[in-house]
Amino acid sequence: MEKTLPQSIQVFMNHINSLGKEHPEWLEIFNGSFLDTLQNTVKILEDDTTFVLTGDIPAMWLRDSTAQIRPYLFLANESEEIKSTIKGLIERHFKLIHIDPYANAFNEEENNAGHQTDHTKMKSIVWERKYEIDSLCYPIQLSYLYYKQTKDTSHFNDTFLKAIEDILTVWETEQRHKNSPYLFERDTWRKEDTLVNEGKGSAVAYTGMTWSGFRPSDDTCEYHYLVPSNMFAVVVLHYLEEIFTDILPDEEKKERVKTLREEIKAGIRNHAIVENKQGKKVYAYEVDGLGNASIMDDANVPNLLSAPYLGFCTADDPVYVNTRETILSPENPYYYSGSEASGIGSSHTPEDYIWHLSLAMEGLTSDNKEDKKRVLDTMVKTDGGKNAMHEGFHKDDSTQYTREWFSWPNMLFCELMLDYFGYTIER
Repeated sequence: MEKTLPQSIQVFMNHINSLGKEHPEWLEIFNGSFLDTLQNTVKILEDDTTFVLTGDIPAMWLRDSTAQIRPYLFLANESEEIKSTIKGLIERHFKLIHIDPYANAFNEEENNAGHQTDHTKMKSIVWERKYEIDSLCYPIQLSYLYYKQTKDTSHFNDTFLKAIEDILTVWETEQRHKNSPYLFERDTWRKEDTLVNEGKGSAVAYTGMTWSGFRPSDDTCEYHYLVPSNMFAVVVLHYLEEIFTDILPDEEKKERVKTLREEIKAGIRNHAIVENKQGKKVYAYEVDGLGNASIMDDANVPNLLSAPYLGFCTADDPVYVNTRETILSPENPYYYSGSEASGIGSSHTPEDYIWHLSLAMEGLTSDNKEDKKRVLDTMVKTDGGKNAMHEGFHKDDSTQYTREWFSWPNMLFCELMLDYFGYTIER
């Protein structure tokens, strides 16, 4: 039986349908996706917190669930139910982070589901324990954006403070990974799913940035200072500075946050700006502090493409402009161009598979409305005939795709369409 949704949802959707009446093909995907996430992925638990299923995998990713819920921020002031749902997700995120700040995905309950045979400190509520910086960034982002949208500060509570202490400790520890307690190995043929060097990862030197075991794709880093995720950390640390100045005044914590932010930002400036094949300055995707760097981008967000979307820089920042040109070209080994589409893929899916996530981000980081329209049209025509977005699809045949039900790209399509019609989230 379908859930009964707040009336404000239908009012909002009716308004968007009136704005988009010249694009019925967009609306078909928007209407299905905007309802699907609320009806089929969101569950209010007995403690009034919110669990958000990623789609066809029975677990909640901290990253995915934030992105899935983010477009509903536009309705947070119109519906107490939506407001409570978002607030419940924030509370659950920070409860789970306090249980294990190194985990990226969690079970609905302590049921030992997921990757329990991995060689790491697994707990029964953890689905997977691949440490990714962005898994800690996204909940901070959602808590801040919710506050900016609603002016509600009640979620900045003891649960929040305990988790922030855990996050800061992890990020400071991982600036010098040799001191880290984190190890991860998986018995697998797939090298992208495990860390080398007895679970410690490849060698790094101190840069000021903070170490990540895995990318947002859940694939291992080649060089463990993952630049887009460190960019995201800089942004959310700035949010925390504001919180510890204006909402929860704490001079000591504010200075701690500021110092960490400045060290990471200096690390990006001093180690992550390299030259591409044309001799132009660009951001590397990963570096190790030992002189190695990768010029590439992955479809999963945060990526280099998303830097202005995250709030790290403006879209006209010269280094970003050069980076964008580079990663949307054959110099990026994961950029594919075919008869149906051109865009960025991932090591997580087969060669020649473009991701709808990267297409949406290409539109969201463009200041040109025609670019946004082009991307939306491309996303619609590459839906594989399913009226939904997928993970990756073949550049020459979109009926060949991965993941039948993947809520994150569905909601990023909605966010791009809303952006096209002038809806932007305050940050």
